[in-house]
Amino acid sequence: MTTRRSLLLMLTGCLGLTAWAAPLRAQPVATVAAASDLKFALEEVAAQFTQATGQPLRLIFGSSGNFYSQILQGAPFHLFMSADEAFVFQLADAGKTLDRGRLYAYGRIGIMVPKGSPLKADGSLRDLAAALRDGRLKKFAIASPEHAPYGMRAREALQHQGLWAAIEPKLVLGENISQTAQFATSGSTEGGIVAYSLALAPQVARLGDFALIPQAWHQPLAQRMVLTRDAPPAARAFYAYLSTPEAQTVMVKYGFVMPQP
Repeated sequence: MTTRRSLLLMLTGCLGLTAWAAPLRAQPVATVAAASDLKFALEEVAAQFTQATGQPLRLIFGSSGNFYSQILQGAPFHLFMSADEAFVFQLADAGKTLDRGRLYAYGRIGIMVPKGSPLKADGSLRDLAAALRDGRLKKFAIASPEHAPYGMRAREALQHQGLWAAIEPKLVLGENISQTAQFATSGSTEGGIVAYSLALAPQVARLGDFALIPQAWHQPLAQRMVLTRDAPPAARAFYAYLSTPEAQTVMVKYGFVMPQP
């Protein structure tokens, strides 16, 4: 009798554990669609978040314009971190998000050249102009202005300096700013315009030289994030965590400017 009662108690306990475990398993891992300029900074912030909360995150990096199109078509992303707030506003107007999101950072662009390049890392772009005239420049990398915000701002900066028409035939377009940084540092081009946040990462910084381009030469890189309608608790928690001093310290380390409260 005692053995039978013990067995029943064990079964009841197992059923109870199963009842608790089922909802936990049902919670999806929060999927973050993030602009590729965030790669190194966000990986560090996400690691801090997971260590503090025990909640894993799935980070996917790419161009903001492509993510915008995918979310519009129903892609299962829970948090969208765009490099251009216009994409967030368009998704909100289409009813795909919880609200209009929150500005999380301002980005910067600059010129980067690989080691041994005939081009100088000159933020004034004067040497770039000279290289166009004297033939030193064969290929130059920027992100695609059609869907990558950093490419849009690179085009604006080049137009500001009157270089767009001359340089356009020599452009190698990256699918996103991360791929553009690879083109700009691999030696396959003489250089390119990349995100400051990538140039500051040790993995990229050792590959070449970098100089900031004046902010006044292009529209601000106002970077906004937003939760989608089916965002699970972990995504909402990470959204909140990104406003903490711990997260913002990492972002500043990678060259991002934090918005004023």
